[in-house]
Amino acid sequence: MNATCSTLTVSLSQAKADFLKLAHQASTGQVITITRTGVAFVQLLAVRKAPQRRIGAMKGKLIIPDDFDTPLPDSLLREFEKKST
Repeated sequence: MNATCSTLTVSLSQAKADFLKLAHQASTGQVITITRTGVAFVQLLAVRKAPQRRIGAMKGKLIIPDDFDTPLPDSLLREFEKKST
């Protein structure tokens, strides 16, 4: 949603009668607040689209050394495995 979206408040009976119109308005970014006996109890708003993943976006930017999976020296392993007291 953007910062310029507007809000519309309607009663439950009006929402029932005009649901398709209200759903369309919500899909354009307008927030619809539905009231029951004058008290807001639900909002109708557009679903945000999930950001698209770009496969291969980091291709060529990461370098994995040939010795990546070589075991670490014992002294370094001991440092990682130290338990705090």
